[in-house]
Amino acid sequence: MDGPCGSVFVGQWTPESVGDYASGTNHVLPTYGYARMYSGVSLDSFLKYITIQSLTEEGLAKLGPHVATMAEVEGLDAHKRAVTLRLQDIKARQAV
Repeated sequence: MDGPCGSVFVGQWTPESVGDYASGTNHVLPTYGYARMYSGVSLDSFLKYITIQSLTEEGLAKLGPHVATMAEVEGLDAHKRAVTLRLQDIKARQAV
């Protein structure tokens, strides 16, 4: 195999035409070198992926001060405030 490719046909009994019509893979593949960055069209092409984040109180207590500092350096006051308000809440509950 020489460089990026959209699909690989392994062995003498796997002609490209089988991939195009019968083996279950999709023959709509990236051209003009785009195989370096993109895969062939598949069900995944029509799905939207999202990321999910979830911190514990302990996690925010550890990460929060660093995040607040980065937000301050970037001048993102609302980002900083979103963290510092929660950190204050954590400290207040620990004091009780």
